[in-house]
Amino acid sequence: MASPLEIDEVNENKGRMWDLEQKIDQPMDEEAGRLRNMYREKKFSALLLLRLAYQSLGVVYGDLGTSPLYVFYNTFPHGIEHQEDVVGALSLIIYSLTLVPLLKYVFIVLRANDNGQGGTFALYALLCRHANIKIIPNQHRTDEELTTYSRTAFHEKSFAAKTKRWLEGQAFIKSTILILVLVGTCMVIGDGILTPAISVLSAAGGIKVNRPEMDSGVVVLVAVVILVGLFSMQHYGTDRVGWLFAPIVLLWLLLIGGIGMYNLSRFGGNVLKAFSPLYVYRYLRNGRKKSWLSLGGILLSITGTEALFADLANFPVSSVQIAFTLIVFPCLLLAYSGQAAYLVDNLDHYQDAFYRSIPDRIYWPVFVIATLAAIVASQATITATFSIIKQALAHGCFPRVKVVHTSKKYLGQALQLC
Repeated sequence: MASPLEIDEVNENKGRMWDLEQKIDQPMDEEAGRLRNMYREKKFSALLLLRLAYQSLGVVYGDLGTSPLYVFYNTFPHGIEHQEDVVGALSLIIYSLTLVPLLKYVFIVLRANDNGQGGTFALYALLCRHANIKIIPNQHRTDEELTTYSRTAFHEKSFAAKTKRWLEGQAFIKSTILILVLVGTCMVIGDGILTPAISVLSAAGGIKVNRPEMDSGVVVLVAVVILVGLFSMQHYGTDRVGWLFAPIVLLWLLLIGGIGMYNLSRFGGNVLKAFSPLYVYRYLRNGRKKSWLSLGGILLSITGTEALFADLANFPVSSVQIAFTLIVFPCLLLAYSGQAAYLVDNLDHYQDAFYRSIPDRIYWPVFVIATLAAIVASQATITATFSIIKQALAHGCFPRVKVVHTSKKYLGQALQLC
């Protein structure tokens, strides 16, 4: 007969064992459970949430916020023939901003995060956690027994269960998903490489609008100096950079929103009829091939949206949603509408519509803020690139680099060093 001490020891061991029947969606062991819960989004006070939303402006929305600098020029690189073309392009911009950043990303995709991590690899990791589709040979077979793999039970006839069986039973599908993830990641990293140069050059090019006699080499030199200074600041980390850049982005958004309202009141609000999707149809029907080719320029109005998702590791979802819906989205709509109102009366100013639509009295202050905002725009893609490379490294899809975490509070705030 067992002693009371042995019985207590057996009961204690039973309490530590994994109980499949009672808790089917729990980590494999106690330590993994603590790790998983540590990354869940915390409950923030309203004041802290607003503070983080303000700080996110300087990191997340720089690229998206500076798109008004160059969208209309790239949409009509060969000139504007009819006023209706401007209204149609504005309508496309409005619905692109509404459907992609606002509805798709801010309210849907941001919720599909991997314990606070965003980006293409985060979605892939989340999918692998619910279905056995991972084919990257970067872990030992015994690691599968010590993971936070979710063992959620699906009803056999449910859509989720059928999709899971289909994914797990097709080797070609597994390879295709991985290739799409890698291609998407490469495109975001490419955006992070190109955006700093394009944004800063677009802003610095405003010098030649008021000083056309200035040599282009001076503009390029100014852009190079700015970019060197930007990358030299990265070692301070997201927290400090965010506090430094947030007031610049906030001032920039308020300025372009105010300039948009000024142009609407000066040139008339007739362009606001672009909020009707009918003008999208008319634009594509009347312009035919030329209108379809202009979609590449329209696409620039939502550049930085993927960076918005990849930068999620630095801030909670709620703060990113608050910043976009209350500040970024309305200011961008006003900015594009104001530029369109100006272009309707000045069709020949398509090359530099933004700078020419600025009132003369505040031209140079806005130029300075635009240059600073372009610098911040580069920060959004740089931070997103750091986050994505860290995730790719964890999956074994990137050469080994040194990862320096710049914050003791937020795991996602990291800096990559070779």
